[in-house]
Amino acid sequence: MSKREQILQEVLDKKAVAVVRLNSSKNYKGMAEALIEGGISLLEITLTTPDALEIIANLKKEFGDKITVGVGSVLGSDDAKKSIEAGAEFVVSPVFLAEIIKESHNHDVPAMVGAFTPTEILAAHRAGADIVKVFPADTLGQAFFKGVLAPMPFLKLMPTGGVNLNNGGEWIRAGACAVGVGSALIDKTAIENGEFGLIKDNARRVINSLNK
Repeated sequence: MSKREQILQEVLDKKAVAVVRLNSSKNYKGMAEALIEGGISLLEITLTTPDALEIIANLKKEFGDKITVGVGSVLGSDDAKKSIEAGAEFVVSPVFLAEIIKESHNHDVPAMVGAFTPTEILAAHRAGADIVKVFPADTLGQAFFKGVLAPMPFLKLMPTGGVNLNNGGEWIRAGACAVGVGSALIDKTAIENGEFGLIKDNARRVINSLNK
């Protein structure tokens, strides 16, 4: 199994990706440790976070195999390449650009690109997207997933936006292969104040919701 296949399988098995979008790089290690202790080891560090590439590199050095670190908010092949070179193990974009998929696959890592309509979703799948990130999913809802998957059950869809601490299992039952959990999980104020117990509790709630 290739590295890309292994990481994709890990996402499909664990089902929860923490979408990390911070105002500063302060306390990111404590945040990561809390997420791991709470049961979430897949972290997507968005490029809108200050020093995102440095954070990605340091997290892999600090936690090794305890964590799988990807990059988010990727808007082009250059972003993808720099992030992978820094250590990103999967690439996530809010939009569908074939160049991002190609660059990711050239480095043997999964690409999860964004789409909104059934046509965009199928186009992304046919272009080689390992998972299609349906974004913003809160606008579309779980019924949309069921509707799209009825005629296209082969799709791997992951919602971002609209996933909270308690409804991950509902999205999975609607057909999602995994969920991306952002602001509901990553409490920026708590992280800045070093209140990592809250982050750990949030992670546990997400995991519990997936297991219901």
